[in-house]
Amino acid sequence: MLACETVQDRPLEGLLVVDLTRNLPGPFASRELLRLGARVVRLESPDGDPVRDVAADWDARLNAGKESVVCDLKAEPELGRALCARADVVLEGFRPGVAARLGVGSDDLPERTVYCSLRGYGGGDDRAGHDLNYEGWAGVLAATAPASPAVPVADLAGALTIVARILAALLERERTGRGARIEVALADVARELAPFGGPLTGELACYRIYRTADGRHLTLAALEPRFWARLVELVGRPDLLDRAADGHAELAALFASRPLADWLALFEGQDVAAGPVRTLEEAGLPALEGRPPALGEHTDAWRRELGLAAA
Repeated sequence: MLACETVQDRPLEGLLVVDLTRNLPGPFASRELLRLGARVVRLESPDGDPVRDVAADWDARLNAGKESVVCDLKAEPELGRALCARADVVLEGFRPGVAARLGVGSDDLPERTVYCSLRGYGGGDDRAGHDLNYEGWAGVLAATAPASPAVPVADLAGALTIVARILAALLERERTGRGARIEVALADVARELAPFGGPLTGELACYRIYRTADGRHLTLAALEPRFWARLVELVGRPDLLDRAADGHAELAALFASRPLADWLALFEGQDVAAGPVRTLEEAGLPALEGRPPALGEHTDAWRRELGLAAA
């Protein structure tokens, strides 16, 4: 999503989101809610989110512009409960039953709260897991294993599913005054994606990544007949017109004969659905929107706001 620039792009202005999740999917979801105008407060344990230490760049991109409140929910459940009770949206990613034991379960909060539980597998299954596990269970990796996915698909698709369901619940709350209790299982989201693999994972010659003479790579996605016809004409291989499915070897040898820049120049302005595999630097990383909060940076301010004594 792009950075918000106008009031119209901030429909969640004035709403408070309390995020109890860690790692990637939950913070990615709350980042999108932040971009839509919500105020996002991270409720973190005293040791903080592991991403702070193991992936500082991820932390910056996930959490810039948010607030951080430190709370040991076992030792001081009243702070966590009071903060969550103030929220319009609460997002948690504990194993089933843990949030309730810590005093921040859905039944502990007002009916108007939109309460979203992020799960790995759903159905009460409390096995440990991360993105790669969810994709494996869902069948997403069947066409490409043992290669790992370039991005954590289950985590990110799950995060966007969370955002969509939260937005729908907030819209319904406008009509009824009641919140919602939502559960999103990342493995289930991944399972919805699994049927769309197969022919788009390199099986088709016309939809594949090819190495060029300079060690770079070219993406080819000439699925439509007109794109494929124009491609084989431009590269001087009209004999491959009927080989869109199985002309892998011929195209691999052809693209390996010239550097990437030559192919891009040849295809410039042509309807062939081809392009470069850029580096992150070439693609240009989005600018950070503010800075990530220090662990517990906003704890004292929220204690005062909630009328709680300092720890």
